[in-house]
Amino acid sequence: MMSNAYLMGQKVRLEPFNPETEMIFWEEWDRDSEYKRLLDDVPASMISASIAKEHFEENQGDGALFMVHTVEDDKVIGFIELGGFDWAARNGWVGIGIGDRDYRGKGYGTEAMQLLLKYAFDSLNLHRVNLCVFSYNERAIRSYEKSGFRYEGTQREVIFKEDQRWDIIDMGILRGEWETLNSMMAEAE
Repeated sequence: MMSNAYLMGQKVRLEPFNPETEMIFWEEWDRDSEYKRLLDDVPASMISASIAKEHFEENQGDGALFMVHTVEDDKVIGFIELGGFDWAARNGWVGIGIGDRDYRGKGYGTEAMQLLLKYAFDSLNLHRVNLCVFSYNERAIRSYEKSGFRYEGTQREVIFKEDQRWDIIDMGILRGEWETLNSMMAEAE
């Protein structure tokens, strides 16, 4: 099992998405209203695995989509994606979702993000990675800050959910910031 792991951490490993075997997870997660609330600005919907698979096949770009597996019991708990590349400027964006409710808020997403940033900066030689997060997702914001992302701006009242308006927060991390954070973490160990 370890030999085919793409990126390995203490809690999670990232492996390239396999639509033949892993579409079932997307189908399950897309029916979870809390997951959809945290990840998307549209309501949860009943999308079948076959329709989702068609969507993934049609929209395959130059991104890197990984499934998040637990190290302990090889359970698929979420996804993380790096895409939107501007190769001339060496920039990209990241999106993440922990679909399994039992694994949210326990550091699995933070470690997955840290592994993906290692891939982005070390393997792809990116200069910058950015993301957007809904202002009500405070747990995700804290996780991104732990991974080194910094606040860059607010798109005011973009989302309308639960009969109120919400902001979208823009965050980013530069290669030099990531290198400094990793040096400090290595010294602390």
